[in-house]
Amino acid sequence: MAAHIPLTDEEAADRAHRVEELLQRVESMTDPQARATVAELLQPLLELYGEGLARIMAAAVTAGGASLGNALAADELVGHLLLLHGLHPSDVETRVRKAVERAAPRLGGANAELVAVEAEGRPGGDETDAAPGGPVARVRLRRRGGCRSAVPALRAALEEAIRDAAPEIARVEIEEAAPPAAVIPVDSLLRGRSGAGTS
Repeated sequence: MAAHIPLTDEEAADRAHRVEELLQRVESMTDPQARATVAELLQPLLELYGEGLARIMAAAVTAGGASLGNALAADELVGHLLLLHGLHPSDVETRVRKAVERAAPRLGGANAELVAVEAEGRPGGDETDAAPGGPVARVRLRRRGGCRSAVPALRAALEEAIRDAAPEIARVEIEEAAPPAAVIPVDSLLRGRSGAGTS
C-alpha cells in the first residue's frame, strides 16, 4: 500500500467539496438501481469510518483526557469528520460561539455576538416561529457606521461560519443592533457656550 501523503487544509477542503459534488451527482442519477447500489455502498462505508473515529476519540480521551479530544476536534478536517458522525466533543452552543468569534475578521469592523442557541423558535413565539428539526442560533450584529449595502454580505459570512461549525442548526436569526450613538465631549459643548457668550 502506498505511503500516506498528508493533505494541506486547502487540499482537504477541495476533497470535501469534491465529495459533495459527487454525492449530488449520485442523487441526480436517473437509473434508480445504480443510485440504490451507490447508496448501499456508501452506508456501510460511512458506518465503518464512523466507528473507527469513535474508537480513536475514546482512546484519545482515555489516554490524554478531554483536552486531547478537544485538540483533535480543533483541527478543521478532523472536526468536520467528527461533526459528520456525531462525535464532536463540544456542544452546539460552544461551537456556534467559537464560529461567531472566528468570523470577526470577515466582518469588516462590525461586531457580532451570540445571543442564544434555542431548542426551537423564540421563547413565547407561536408555532409559526418554530424551526422543526434543529436548534436556532440568534446573533446580534452591530455595524460601526459604513454602508448598509454591506449588511447582506456580513449576514452571509456569519451564517456560513455558523453552519460550518454546527450543521445541526436549523435556522440562523441575525438581528441588527443600532450603531452606537455619537458622543460629544462635554468640554467642547462648554467651549461652544463660552464662545457664544463673548461674541
